[in-house]
Amino acid sequence: MFETVDGIIQIIRDPFMNAAESVQSFPMLYAFALGIVGALAPCQLSGNITAMTLYGSNSIRKGISWLDTVQFLAGKAAAFSLLGLIVFLLGQEFQRQLPLFFEPFRWMIGPLLIAIGLFLAGFLPLNFRIPYRFEKKSRRGGGAFLLGFTFSLAFCPTMFILFFVLMMPAAVASPAGAIMPALFAAGTTLPFLLLVFVIWYLDLGGRAVKLGKQAGKWVQTAAGVLIIFIGVFDIMTFWPL
Repeated sequence: MFETVDGIIQIIRDPFMNAAESVQSFPMLYAFALGIVGALAPCQLSGNITAMTLYGSNSIRKGISWLDTVQFLAGKAAAFSLLGLIVFLLGQEFQRQLPLFFEPFRWMIGPLLIAIGLFLAGFLPLNFRIPYRFEKKSRRGGGAFLLGFTFSLAFCPTMFILFFVLMMPAAVASPAGAIMPALFAAGTTLPFLLLVFVIWYLDLGGRAVKLGKQAGKWVQTAAGVLIIFIGVFDIMTFWPL
């Protein structure tokens, strides 16, 4: 199933890969371009669609949140920067062992998406009460950071080649290598950032809030159902069924 999905997406991904190769002599731009290619990898595609669904539904119900946007990007930058630091410190031998860790984690993403979708759709209610001090902190954000961090670790063969085989050797050889994983992360977030820009530029958040107060529950339910389907599709794509 993965080969079928990847083959279809490759038709869209190839022009971006050719563009990335054309700027290989500019390391920072090369890292960002490889990240854009990574955004079209099957493993990152499901995460980006989920983030866009969550963000879009929240924008309709509550208005645009720049804090969530920054935190989602920061979570992805932190994850890729941490991976780059581990490879830099432990070397190529550890890099060859990394797929052994990523594969079980990749299998967790589908069930996680289904759980998120069930919760949003109201099929998985939480019956326990969060202590006040944690509830107060949660209003300040943090979930978007964890979402970005978690989805960044959902590697597949395409992402592994882009990050570890193509990007990391260039980062090790470049004076700007320390920030290249973060630029790669920004590239993988490009579809999400484009959605944020469209919502901000067209003032969709401000207009939708007035209409979304009544339709908010239906919007959240629809978003939950869509994320459930994404989770099922993710399992069908990446699990050894």
